[in-house]
Amino acid sequence: MSFISILFNEQTNHIKAQHAEIPPFFVDLNLDQVVDAISGNWKEYDLKPFFYRELSNIDAIQYRQEVFQDLENKTLFECVRFFTERMREVHKHLILKDKLHYHYQKAIWFLYAVKLYCNAIKRLTEELSSNSLNSRGFLAFRTFLNNYVDSINFASLSDEANRIKVDLEKVKYRIIIKDNSFTVQNYETEIDYSAEIVETFEKFKQGAVNDYRVKFKSSPEDMNHIEAQILDFVAQLNPELFSRLDNFIIRNVNFIEETIAAFDREIHFYIAYVLHIEKFKHNKLQFCYPTIVNKSKEIYNYEGFDLALAQKFAGDNAQIVCNDFFLKGKERIIVVTGPNQGGKTTFARTFGQLHYLASIGCPVPGCEAQLFLFDQIFTQFERAEKVENLRGKLEDDLTRIHSIFKQTTPQSIIIMNEIFNSTTLQDMTLLSKKVMEKIIELDLLCAWVTFVDELASFSEQTVSMTSMIDPGDLALRTFKVVRRSADGLAYAMAIVEKYRLTYDYIKERIEL
Repeated sequence: MSFISILFNEQTNHIKAQHAEIPPFFVDLNLDQVVDAISGNWKEYDLKPFFYRELSNIDAIQYRQEVFQDLENKTLFECVRFFTERMREVHKHLILKDKLHYHYQKAIWFLYAVKLYCNAIKRLTEELSSNSLNSRGFLAFRTFLNNYVDSINFASLSDEANRIKVDLEKVKYRIIIKDNSFTVQNYETEIDYSAEIVETFEKFKQGAVNDYRVKFKSSPEDMNHIEAQILDFVAQLNPELFSRLDNFIIRNVNFIEETIAAFDREIHFYIAYVLHIEKFKHNKLQFCYPTIVNKSKEIYNYEGFDLALAQKFAGDNAQIVCNDFFLKGKERIIVVTGPNQGGKTTFARTFGQLHYLASIGCPVPGCEAQLFLFDQIFTQFERAEKVENLRGKLEDDLTRIHSIFKQTTPQSIIIMNEIFNSTTLQDMTLLSKKVMEKIIELDLLCAWVTFVDELASFSEQTVSMTSMIDPGDLALRTFKVVRRSADGLAYAMAIVEKYRLTYDYIKERIEL
């Protein structure tokens, strides 16, 4: 296959990603925090749009999974990182060149950038040839790179840069300083008496003496106006060489090949993600490559966790609680009930995060997973009232859920968190059942956090999952969410007993 992109196996997906904006559900699922943490150290590469656009088919997802799997080879990962670091140096040289003031000072930095670029390309080509590759992306890129290095354009760029650099290093000149003026002349094999002078005056040396020599600044970026003038005179003494340098720059202003530049940016999608999840692996949290399905809606994930929450507690050595879920047969909807602050919302967010990360080809939290290729994700989380829309919370909930149902298809996923809480329990139950009927009618996958226990056993499409408490302390949350029947009363009684508010406790206190 011809090389298109290390991220995309189709040109259409590549074009769409350039215009991607943050999806509306990102904030509800804390995916904005995840992407900020992943891309934070790589802002100059503008990686966020790559995380904002899910892939449209299973083959495109597998294309990225293959690249991630190749990068599990530490040798390959380090050689790719070395290449990107050299490319970063190339860009630093070019940025600095544009900030400098003197013509030939700019020219030298440009020449340095070209040399760095050519050496980085040659080294990457050699290392890709010596590593075992399996992904379509890397195999196609290696073929492209081999052809590029063998091309006349690259050979001419590299050879001419080398020749000019070697010829510049051969240039010798002398400066004659007299009073407040100086003269620059060609070097004519002057005799160097410095060794004899040192030897003559050595006999007069008495003990340790101060060194009054001034250190010469050799870096081109430190050039002052006198040095720039000297360099201009040297150029006049060597017109053919400096003319070659000028022409070289004119011909190669855009010397970085477009495909190489795109690879340099896109490969950071993988580098940033791999480095981000590595710290969680050190805490024994697992990641896996999910199987992606688009026909069957039988899904599962074992030992999954909320990536945003794991990031939040990464430096505290806190233990991250992992959870499992699965849907089989006609099951479509996970109804999560349980006590407040018990991990229900975190579980729902995890459900959404897993599906989204899988849809962009990334390894997902968990030891094993099969996830659904959705066309859209919709979230319905509780919102604070907004004065400007002149709607109460109930009306706002109804308006938003109506809008969602107008856009959904059987390939969509809905994640809802404690909606209709602003009304009475009776009305909440009635409205929730109407929404449940519509979700079942549309055959949608759904994770729904609610206080309405009746929803957990609403139909054969619903699965009840409950956040658990510690058997030794009935008011202590474990943050484990398991498949079991909803029993909200048990949690209410646990709190009542802990704070000695049962009928017997109250009666006892009254009698005292």
